[in-house]
Amino acid sequence: MSLNLFMAEQQTRAVLLDIEGTTTPFEFVYDVLFPFARRHVREFISQQRHSAEVRADLEALKAERRADAEAGRGPTEWREDSADSQVEAATAYVHWLMDQDRKSTALKSLQGKVWEDGYLSGELKGQVYADVPPAFERWRAQRRSIYIFSSGSVLAQKLLFAHTDRGDLTGYLQGYFDTNTGAKNDRASYERIGAAINSTAAEVLFVSDVTAELDAARDAGTGTALCVRPGRPAPEPRGHVIVNTFDVIFP
Repeated sequence: MSLNLFMAEQQTRAVLLDIEGTTTPFEFVYDVLFPFARRHVREFISQQRHSAEVRADLEALKAERRADAEAGRGPTEWREDSADSQVEAATAYVHWLMDQDRKSTALKSLQGKVWEDGYLSGELKGQVYADVPPAFERWRAQRRSIYIFSSGSVLAQKLLFAHTDRGDLTGYLQGYFDTNTGAKNDRASYERIGAAINSTAAEVLFVSDVTAELDAARDAGTGTALCVRPGRPAPEPRGHVIVNTFDVIFP
């Protein structure tokens, strides 16, 4: 189904995209990025813990850990009786959050900084589906703005699209949103994004592989499309148009 027909009655000014399972293979996130962060986070914290930005991440993680402890969750107590114990405590908690697949803003911020070293060294190379670059080119020619909304930090988003296996795609992107905007399954997040990009909800199309996120966007009045990539299980569409490729979105 062509989304030209689906959205024929409105002028879509902006396309808002999820990353994992939408622009980028699920396997790259879970089999490449997450293991890289897990392997390198201890060394990174040890080397960078005195920088202001990393200290801010660690303080936020410590506060989150305190809340988990009060709720009876999480790993052992956060100890700070030595530099080594702080590094070990932070590393253990980061690993635990990753095991929970927690959409923690502090975790995502720290992960982005770890990945930055990998991208800059060439050890990491971002991945996007083959239909993504031509879609970006097509939508730009149609004068549609393109934005990203991911639970990964804005830094992580920029790094991925700047260092893809198909070149630097950041020139196509007008902006990035992460959990600082709000949860992806919260209607208010999409209202904030619309206000930030000076678009009404009806002028935005959100594409994601997660139905709950699309439900929230639809509740805000945003257009939606459920992206089901080949080889991935198809969730219940719940009234969202299904697309298997970006080729059908404003062709």
